[in-house]
Amino acid sequence: MELFGWDLLSVDFWSILMTIVFIDLLLAGDNAIVIGLAARNLPKNLQGKAVFWGTAGAVIIRVIATMLVVSLLKIPFLLAIGGVLLIWIAYKLLVQENNHGDIKAGTTLWGAIRTIVIADAAMGLDNVIAVAGAAHGDYFLVVLGLLISIPIVVWGSTLFIKIIERYPWIIYLGSGVLAYTAAKMITHEGEFKSYFSSNPVFSWIFIATMIVLVVVAGVWTNAIKARHAHLKKTQTSPPLATK
Repeated sequence: MELFGWDLLSVDFWSILMTIVFIDLLLAGDNAIVIGLAARNLPKNLQGKAVFWGTAGAVIIRVIATMLVVSLLKIPFLLAIGGVLLIWIAYKLLVQENNHGDIKAGTTLWGAIRTIVIADAAMGLDNVIAVAGAAHGDYFLVVLGLLISIPIVVWGSTLFIKIIERYPWIIYLGSGVLAYTAAKMITHEGEFKSYFSSNPVFSWIFIATMIVLVVVAGVWTNAIKARHAHLKKTQTSPPLATK
């Protein structure tokens, strides 16, 4: 069974689609939080409408932006540049400190919708680059992946965030997936593709190295931050009273 040139029963189709959905879920968690924050001050009967229409607007912008990036990645060297940028995003995913205090809650339905759309567009660059790279230039997979994942993000965000909090290793798995996608973008760059294609062993060594470097760098950075936080806490703690 084929659709838009894809065999819907093939392993390639489902592996790429699942990668796109996983990336969307992983990188859109913050966006789901923003949606909740933007609609929190509205009456209960309007919150659902704000979430629905705000998400609809965000999805349309996300699809257009991702398709634009897919087109741009066909320009020589931009695919490799996008891969390098995605490696940085994969690293930042492991060490980022979430802060949503600057998200203002809307007091009107239109205000909340506008906040959701603008915030999603501003925060969605990492998602757009990652999905564009994972889709291998296929618009059908971009749209299908977003249509599947965005509703899950919106209505299942709380559950997904709780799962990540309970199983922190999912973040490292996700970062590894992003690093893998980034490395594949670099190896599929038109200017380098012939070299990597003629040296498949080196190609996989390069991909594995990028994954290991990103994860190790994230673990190392988090360990340093934890140590600094511990030292700061001990230095600011009041001395114990002596008898």
